[in-house]
Amino acid sequence: MRILLAQINTTVADIDRNVTAIEAACDVARAQGADVVLTPELAVVGYPPLDLLERADLLAEAEAARTRLSVASRGLTLVVGTALANRGQIDGTPNRPAINAAEVYVDRQLAATIHKRLLPSYDVFDEDRYFEPGVATQVLEIAGERVGITICEDIWSDDDNGVRRYDVFPVASLVAAGAGVILNLSASPFDLGKAARRLALVGGIAATHGVPVAYCNVVGGNDALIFDGRSFAVDATGRPIAGAAAFAEDYLLVELTSGAASGAASADVDVHRPLPDHFHLDAPHEARAALVLGVRDYLEKCGFSQVVLGLSGGIDSALTAAIAVEALGAENVLGVAMPGPYSSEHSVTDALKLADNLGIRCPIVPIKAPFDGFMAVLGDELARPGRDTGGVTEQNLQARARGVILMALSNHTGRMLLTTGNKSELAVGYCTLYGDMNGGLAVIGDLPKMLVYAVSRTYNEQRVIIPLSTLEKAPSAELAPDQQDSDSLPPYPVLDRILELHLIEQLAAEAIATNEGFDLATVRRMVRLTELNEYKRRQAAPVLRVTAKAFGSGRRLPMARRMPPW
Repeated sequence: MRILLAQINTTVADIDRNVTAIEAACDVARAQGADVVLTPELAVVGYPPLDLLERADLLAEAEAARTRLSVASRGLTLVVGTALANRGQIDGTPNRPAINAAEVYVDRQLAATIHKRLLPSYDVFDEDRYFEPGVATQVLEIAGERVGITICEDIWSDDDNGVRRYDVFPVASLVAAGAGVILNLSASPFDLGKAARRLALVGGIAATHGVPVAYCNVVGGNDALIFDGRSFAVDATGRPIAGAAAFAEDYLLVELTSGAASGAASADVDVHRPLPDHFHLDAPHEARAALVLGVRDYLEKCGFSQVVLGLSGGIDSALTAAIAVEALGAENVLGVAMPGPYSSEHSVTDALKLADNLGIRCPIVPIKAPFDGFMAVLGDELARPGRDTGGVTEQNLQARARGVILMALSNHTGRMLLTTGNKSELAVGYCTLYGDMNGGLAVIGDLPKMLVYAVSRTYNEQRVIIPLSTLEKAPSAELAPDQQDSDSLPPYPVLDRILELHLIEQLAAEAIATNEGFDLATVRRMVRLTELNEYKRRQAAPVLRVTAKAFGSGRRLPMARRMPPW
């Protein structure tokens, strides 16, 4: 059975565009002699559609697409992910609004509808809110093979950490019912190292049950989530036999037979194509590729083509600018240098050097005049006794003056403003509401500071893009005389490790200090800062997710609660 894995980039609610991509995949499949076209999960409506699934018009449009899909399946079997209205009744009323389905078209006829059985409700997922779970085990005859179809989580009965979330095992049920080949439609979000975990999981399932598996994943960015593609097939021993592109649309043609798998070829080059090197990227290169795709898709799918951002001469804004240029082209990126009362000379020279290396325009707009104006009009009130004895008010006024300038240029030019803060700063609140947090997208908001440096160095592998002085200087916000981040924060390798253990491993301060040998008072202070600043993160721009626990929908904490007493 020759299967074309259609690794396409879908847009939520753009059903016409998504179906057009599916039609194109069917054309390629016919040209390549494929028997089956396999799409990602919810390919018709895009993933994740969230509360749009509560709109009857969206579901009606998805079902109306059946006419085009049936025509597209001429001479083929098309297995396509879609959302259907839930017409089942519980106590006289529908329970959940929709069904996450795989529709199977055989030569212009709708032959079967498979319902997703396992509905994840953890991390960034909330599918149990929207979808009615399937209950049936259905094996189909396709191109002479007995085929079982699963949808994303159906194949993750035990997750990649071995945690059992379900008592239902769809693959085992399908194999027991006679399935000799498993097809999986997936929308598996990216995080660092996820590709290797998917391969291990699916390979283990194939080996356990003695069946080959074709795994078709979506690619592209939708809001904060990035999907890396990297669709693949494994044989009945779990050995990978073919892999599609990373972070790009691709067609992958594989041949699977019951109990074995042989042959793999791309749809445009008829050669064997084993797993490419990009299945094994190191973290800096993988994060870079993900963020470039995330920026490009977020802008395009939100109707923007150009961006503006502040260039401070520091590493965070330098990396954000480099990613934006790679994603959008230099002609679509505007940098702005905004020196203030305490800016060093190199902050402007490094910003201009970066802009020259990237080929972008970078006007200089000093903030002294607006800052002095704020201080003048607030002078009488700021002279009165207050709680701020450390100059934070004046520092934040500088950041907010920059925010006003950038938002004015965003309004004037129609460019989306990118924020440049990293995850370490966002965690402990070293960012200013309505200042450097202004913007429509937080590009590196899920990169810890040390990973910011590592990703930045990838841009200098062929030639110097990010100035060496930017990479080597001590981090500083330059909002006070001789200010450095180390004045109030532990060294970034220490801070990043504390945050990783607290945010991802969910460890308390005492456990972190004991396990890592860190000073307990320092750890307690960083954990407390992280907890206290949830209110800021609620007002932050969407953060592109690259780690296992980003600030956003996958981390939901109340703001009004008892805080740690440290």
